[in-house]
Amino acid sequence: MSDGLRAQNRAALLTLTCIGQFMVLLNNTITSAALPDMQRRLDTTLTGLQWIVDAYVLAVAMLLLAGGVFADRFGGKRIFLGGMAVFTLASLLCSLSATVGWLLAARILQGIGAAALSPASLALLASAYPVPRDRVKAIGQWATFSGIGLAVGPAAGGLLVEAFDWRAIFLINIPIGVVTLIVGARILPDRRNPDAPPLDLPGQVLALLVVGTLTFGLTEAGDRGWTDPLILSCFAATIVLLTLFLAVEARAAAPMLPLRLFKHRLFTVSNAAMTVVGFGLMGSGFFFTQFFATVQGHSVLRSAMETLPCTLAMVVCSPYAARIAARFGFRSVVTVGLAFAGTGLVTMAAVHANTPYTDVWWRLAVTGVGFGLTMSPLTGAAISSVGPREGGLASGISSTTRQIGAVFGVAVLGAVVRTRQEQGASFGSGLNTAFLTAGIVTLVSAVFTALWLVRQQTPAPDAAGPDAPQPVPATAPEPQVTVSPL
Repeated sequence: MSDGLRAQNRAALLTLTCIGQFMVLLNNTITSAALPDMQRRLDTTLTGLQWIVDAYVLAVAMLLLAGGVFADRFGGKRIFLGGMAVFTLASLLCSLSATVGWLLAARILQGIGAAALSPASLALLASAYPVPRDRVKAIGQWATFSGIGLAVGPAAGGLLVEAFDWRAIFLINIPIGVVTLIVGARILPDRRNPDAPPLDLPGQVLALLVVGTLTFGLTEAGDRGWTDPLILSCFAATIVLLTLFLAVEARAAAPMLPLRLFKHRLFTVSNAAMTVVGFGLMGSGFFFTQFFATVQGHSVLRSAMETLPCTLAMVVCSPYAARIAARFGFRSVVTVGLAFAGTGLVTMAAVHANTPYTDVWWRLAVTGVGFGLTMSPLTGAAISSVGPREGGLASGISSTTRQIGAVFGVAVLGAVVRTRQEQGASFGSGLNTAFLTAGIVTLVSAVFTALWLVRQQTPAPDAAGPDAPQPVPATAPEPQVTVSPL
């Protein structure tokens, strides 16, 4: 095989992996744009909408690390194509769902496919670009496509829902997925790592039960009441399961979550802050479109477009966050970012049905700038706190904690809205309380980070990136663009 042909194959591989990650990110924001239409056509409640979002995010959060292990053990090609097949089939099932129950089942399946796609795409890039400089460029392009998916999701969702209905946002995945499967089967290399660690099945199952049980309790508490026996049982079961999980991980030969990593303050604090980022970003983002559509009465398309200042600000700021942190240190940049994000969310608590958009967009932009400044430095902080051979694992844990925070954000803030409504407040007033809650949590995290995050300059990144949930060769660099699925 000539060098030119190898270059062509690498370009095709890069294109396919970018498409895969683009679909994963697009699916998050495009879904949020369709929530008002889903609520009307499926005749569901706010709790139903929460589960439509959290079913997908929960599956991704709990299976990202496992997807990375499978990509190493069985080869990036098999896991990538398998994930794409599952994701495409699940998208079809989502579009055919006639009830919320069937849609939730399809969304879980879609999340399973996404959890395989993301780490496998990065594993393929890491093996296809052995030269560190080339790998930097390739992963940078991969991350850029992620940002594009994040940014165009609301507009694409609004256009599709306006022209058809919510089912169109899932149907668009099918032709892209089919073409990717056909081309990928022909050109992707079939490589695997014989030294890959085994899957920590007991830890994986317990982690799923811990987060799933707690999510159920938080989500349903708004409807059933915080003192309902089932809700209290969920919280008690979470404590028992978490204790078992920690005991199993402490004794496992190859744990999915090495507890020794949390002995490093930098690692612990950065992941705690990343959980808050997921909480504030996903929890508030869940309600942005609903504010414009339900409270202010705008069309689905207009509502989706009006959320763009937040996502665009994130995409614009993310490429510069790591560079700024390299100059001023993790603590300064993360603290400022969390302060900006928290301030933006607190100011969103003052908007109402008659607030003109000229007095709303800047609040969303400030929020987006803040979150855009935090994610890459927090991932870099987690990576720099461990050894070079554990950079991929640290990056994967950072991504997982962000996703878990996102699950809890939707669950908790949704419960806040419903509790306020039960107290006689309007939906808009409930949203104000939810935005205020998210803002206060984020601001408290800014103070905590300023006090406890180690003052350390960012070294030259040496891990694959924020959405790399599997160990990769130590030479794999962190991309210049960091994005987070909403």
